[in-house]
Amino acid sequence: MAVVDQAEVTKSDGVSQDFRGGPGERQVTVLAAEDWQAACDQVGKELPWTHRRANLFIEGVPLCETTGMVICIGDVQLEVTGETDPCGRMDQAEPGLREALTPHWRGGVCCRVLQSGTIHAGQSVTSIPVTNS
Repeated sequence: MAVVDQAEVTKSDGVSQDFRGGPGERQVTVLAAEDWQAACDQVGKELPWTHRRANLFIEGVPLCETTGMVICIGDVQLEVTGETDPCGRMDQAEPGLREALTPHWRGGVCCRVLQSGTIHAGQSVTSIPVTNS
């Protein structure tokens, strides 16, 4: 895992240089800082967010039960397709981390790219709520 200051996000490739980013429901994974902190509190240890192995780390947008919501970062628009279930690798990083990431979608969300663009570290994040029309 490498932390970068900017990344291209495209409909065809997801986050640049991520070999898993092809088109589909799990094109980009997003983790919320608040949820990561809650998981760290539960295991009793401050851990780098990169242990979660998510593509993007955001702050200020709740992710629990948000299927259909659109996350906007600059020009980039990501549609939430569902929860990212934590796997056994989380317990390899820190015992108990998988369990700590399980409630309330703390492990983050999977998204598909609706609109391509460049994301910069520190850029504001907003969301378009799910509409049930």
